[in-house]
Amino acid sequence: MRLRFLGKNSTPGDSPTLYASDQNSYVVQGWKVYANDLLAQLDVPEGQTIIEVPPELFEHLTKDGHPSGKIKTFAAPIMLVTGQGTCILQGPEMHDPEALSQMRMPDYETCIEVPKSSIMALLEEHRGPDHVRPA
Repeated sequence: MRLRFLGKNSTPGDSPTLYASDQNSYVVQGWKVYANDLLAQLDVPEGQTIIEVPPELFEHLTKDGHPSGKIKTFAAPIMLVTGQGTCILQGPEMHDPEALSQMRMPDYETCIEVPKSSIMALLEEHRGPDHVRPA
């Protein structure tokens, strides 16, 4: 899998990153979630993992042709929004060696692969009740 870097939100020691893949998906790199209170709220199937990212990370979607990267609907793959305003995402953990070789990832981070359609749905205005549970 080939990746195209879209952007990152970095401060020293932190590096959530967003990539577009050649497989019609996005790869989202974020912080591993260890907080028991968050983990207890989620059912994480085998082969999937959860990560935490700032919502501003999605602003880099404009580099993939979207007019805006502002999240308007908080739904899967976003499973929770924390009290600090960060997003908890769930998805298949990335194991593709070619993709991983293109990334710089500290030990306290991991990445998930999410279909582009799932991310694009987050950018659309949702007209029903918001079902995302606050953390």
